[in-house]
Amino acid sequence: MQARLRELTSKVLPLTLAGGAAVSTLALLRRASLRQAVADGVAIAVAAVPEGLPLVATLSQLSAAQRLTARGALVRAPRTIEALGRVDTICFDKTGTLTENRLRVVCAVPDDVNPHDPFPELTAPQSAELVRAAARASARPQEGQGHAHATDEAILTAASSLNGQRDSDWSMIAEVPFESSRGFAAAIGTVGNANGNPSDTPVLILKGAPEVILPRCRFADPEADQQRAEAVVRGLAEQGLRVLAVAQRGWKHDTDDDDTDADAVDAAAHNLELLGYVGLADTARASARPLIEALLDAERDVVLITGDHPITARAIARQLGLPADARVVTGAELAGLDEDACAKLVADVQVFARVSPEQKVQIVAALQRCGRVTAMVGDGANDAAAIRMADVGIGVSGRGSSAARGAADIVLTDQDLSVLLDALVEGRSMWAGVRDAVTILVGGNVGEVLFTIIGTAFGAGRAPVGTRQLLLVNLLTDMFPALAVAVTSQYVEPDEAEYPSAADAEAARREHRRAVLTGPTPSLDAPLMRQIVTRGAVTAAGATAAWAIGRWTPGTERRTATMGLTALVTTQLAQTLLTRRHSPLVVATALGSAGVLVGIVQTPVLSQFFGCTPLGPVAWTGVLGSTAGATAISALAPNWLAKQVAALEPGQQDA
Repeated sequence: MQARLRELTSKVLPLTLAGGAAVSTLALLRRASLRQAVADGVAIAVAAVPEGLPLVATLSQLSAAQRLTARGALVRAPRTIEALGRVDTICFDKTGTLTENRLRVVCAVPDDVNPHDPFPELTAPQSAELVRAAARASARPQEGQGHAHATDEAILTAASSLNGQRDSDWSMIAEVPFESSRGFAAAIGTVGNANGNPSDTPVLILKGAPEVILPRCRFADPEADQQRAEAVVRGLAEQGLRVLAVAQRGWKHDTDDDDTDADAVDAAAHNLELLGYVGLADTARASARPLIEALLDAERDVVLITGDHPITARAIARQLGLPADARVVTGAELAGLDEDACAKLVADVQVFARVSPEQKVQIVAALQRCGRVTAMVGDGANDAAAIRMADVGIGVSGRGSSAARGAADIVLTDQDLSVLLDALVEGRSMWAGVRDAVTILVGGNVGEVLFTIIGTAFGAGRAPVGTRQLLLVNLLTDMFPALAVAVTSQYVEPDEAEYPSAADAEAARREHRRAVLTGPTPSLDAPLMRQIVTRGAVTAAGATAAWAIGRWTPGTERRTATMGLTALVTTQLAQTLLTRRHSPLVVATALGSAGVLVGIVQTPVLSQFFGCTPLGPVAWTGVLGSTAGATAISALAPNWLAKQVAALEPGQQDA
């Protein structure tokens, strides 16, 4: 945004210099003194420079950040608000973001179960023993620091509930914690015999992704047993469960540290005995599905990123409101792609499964190469790099990691994810506020230049407004009203008091958000230039009409100039009110500026200081009539004005 404002300033600056030169030239042609002509030209050139543009953008970002903070979204980098207004793709890490990251074991299926029969209850002896085995391959807490992974916590909790607080039969020798690159966790230990004494033969137990564990297992009938195993995994995954396979074998190697490290375990983890499968469920946040549906309704692309099995990922995506036919791509499919191929692939993918932390970064970068303005929402340490890579990084507080919050531009402090919609609306609102404030600042200055040129050409050979008067105009029209427009939200949500029930009010709020997010994107490009020229033309028309009335009615030259000056201010204030009449702050500042103007003009000492004179009823009638007429044109015939302005553009003329 700052770059676009600098570009706009660079475009306007030559025009202000040209306006000043035109005033000086016209004054000389009208036989004004060289000193007077140069003074008038310099005054209008300096006064017309829009020096307040950077301040407008900064204040608009800060005010939007303040409003979002009050709603539960802490904005750590206010400049991010401008990117929010352009976001078209939102990537979500599933676990802990769209879900509560409170996994629980809901089933344990022994290997010998028929996939077409009902699965046994979790409390069945075989199922309980399977959970016990899975717990043995789960990382234990260290010195009260909790568990390394939510999956381990869920399995250990289930094992304690089913089998007692302590597994006294198990003596740990070594363990290999889970890493996404391996796809499994493992433990080596001894199991007590019938007498309660440890067995002489250690056992290796693995717990991990079925596609990693199953190829390491031995089967009596490889083809039939493999098909049965895949059917069980598919049945669990279609329920939206995270599925872990559990397998074991005797450990025939030494138990020294060098012989039980991760590489040694990986090399020895073959010819395993498959014990069965553990299914875990994670509860979706109550606000997750409404958020996804609202984003899709607002024509935003939603991308779900998860480490789950592809079938599980599809089932969860469907539960969260994504289309049933959403395309699912796995991390393995991404692994062999170069940057161009990856960018081409991700353009129409909504679900990524079995994805590593590094591949999350790859997905975000590929979307950006496609021209998408991307937001990444996550809560875990493994999301931090992708959050930092995204155009807008969003961290989720609560149980989220400090790494994710530290990398984020915005942190959602409320458990209600719908605040993300408020953030997108505020982004749109900020762009609209800056656009309207820039229109006021630059468009008003254009009107001042045009009026000064017209007054110099058809007047007494000097500019109708002097240096002090131009400063007064900028003070009354730019300082307070324009800043008020920049810091207030353009989009006012429906008032709950106007609806019979809270449900009706919420429905109206959802429709309001959808209308805002699907409406035209506020722009600082060609549409803004047309608005600036339109406002400048209307401002110049109102001031010129009042000035002309002053010349045609009895009175002094100072009275005529005062009428033009007064209409120059009131026409701008009237257009500002027309733009943001719903904002109490804008109304107050506009009416306050009008009151200050009247006080200055009608107070003899102040009026004389600014080169004015008090106006009588006839003059005020002319000023107000000119203001009303010019404002009515901008209000009643905006399309006609826009067409006339567009016709002046080189591209339109060539066409």
